[in-house]
Amino acid sequence: MEVFFIRALQLILCFSLLIILHEGGHFFFAKLFKVRVEKFCLFFDPWLTLFKFNPRHSDTTYALGWLPLGGYVKIAGMIDESMDTAQMKQPVKPWEFRAKPAWQRLFIMIGGVLVNFIVAFVIYAAVLYTWGETYVPMRNMTHGFKFSNQAKSMGFRDGDILLGADGKTFTKFDGSVYRVLSEAKCATVLRGNKEISIHMPGQLNMLEMIKQQPRFIEPLVPSLVDSVIPNSPAAKAGIRPGDRITSFNGQSFTTVNDFNTIRGKLTDMLAVATHKDSVALRNATLVVQRATTPPDTLHVTLNANYTLGIGWYNPLTNDYKSITRHYTALQSIPAGFTHGWEVLAGYVDDLKYLFTADGAKSVGSFGAIGSLFPTTWDWCRFWELTAFISLMLAFMNILPIPALDGGHVFFLLIEVITRRKPSDKFMERAQTIGMTLLLLLMAFAIFNDFRNFLF
Repeated sequence: MEVFFIRALQLILCFSLLIILHEGGHFFFAKLFKVRVEKFCLFFDPWLTLFKFNPRHSDTTYALGWLPLGGYVKIAGMIDESMDTAQMKQPVKPWEFRAKPAWQRLFIMIGGVLVNFIVAFVIYAAVLYTWGETYVPMRNMTHGFKFSNQAKSMGFRDGDILLGADGKTFTKFDGSVYRVLSEAKCATVLRGNKEISIHMPGQLNMLEMIKQQPRFIEPLVPSLVDSVIPNSPAAKAGIRPGDRITSFNGQSFTTVNDFNTIRGKLTDMLAVATHKDSVALRNATLVVQRATTPPDTLHVTLNANYTLGIGWYNPLTNDYKSITRHYTALQSIPAGFTHGWEVLAGYVDDLKYLFTADGAKSVGSFGAIGSLFPTTWDWCRFWELTAFISLMLAFMNILPIPALDGGHVFFLLIEVITRRKPSDKFMERAQTIGMTLLLLLMAFAIFNDFRNFLF
């Protein structure tokens, strides 16, 4: 429960900041061009407003809604989420949105997206300046990587150290490695002391590479016990830190990667097993290799959740040497922009997978986004995720979909080109269609969240 509240608090803080800043962008340009903003609301407030405040000598009411799906600024003389059609039937007033020239209305509409982009780049620069960049270089991952059967069929071998692909050198292991490999024609690995080139098809599905068990590539972790929980099945069986487990129920392995695959198959069996069979499956036989004695065969009864109660040795923190690159204030600005641009380009490139079956299932709402945040409060990770979500919201908002900022921008550009303004009736219908599509998409995302949580 504590983990849930920590993640929920981070999500709410992140969304609140980004909504205020996004709507603040619209607000800034509206005020700059002397357009009246009737309401500035954090979160939506259908039927009920939790709090509202109208400063003296101000035309704007500031409010707090109860539905944390976004926020809005109600701009006079504009068809927006409020669907205030009565106002649009009144004579045009000089302080209204519709009274202003198209170029000013265009700036008002892109203001939120512009702020989201700027905020993301500023956060990335601030993170680099404050914490620097710490990572383990690929060449330092001396245990190498574990590869799937698909990868092995192309020529990869367990223990290879991946160096790069198609002329691009990998500095660290992150999501971009999968993205580059999925399109690569040639990869380079270090095998022993020799660099070897491996030919690749250049048209792999990145989602399948990540979803398959085992994954296409992941850091190799030796099956070495680092810690044992007191009174756990492993402790009762006599397993000690420093032991190397080499077999589970007659299936040999040398890495935690292989052990997890075996456990995954066991979990699949348990999903359809009877109670009697599931109890029997908890009884396992392990082969343990110790440094000074011959291999020992141990019998263990797994926990109710079918775990041993051990912590595996982690080479990332114990064996591999990480490096930290520090940035001055001047260096952090271009570095933050470059990093933000790479993140945005990767996100946009990955959107093509949304139109696949697996991609559609990955669409999520607050549950999926909340799960990205760490289980303990980490300001560095919080700000990195806030910057990423800011980029994501900016890009999604600028898409030419009615009811989004991009929809309004699209119609404004048509007006600028054709010098003909769409009718209020047309804009009302477009807004209604867009809001309906967005609500259906939100419902689908929430459904995916519940399905992923339950299954």
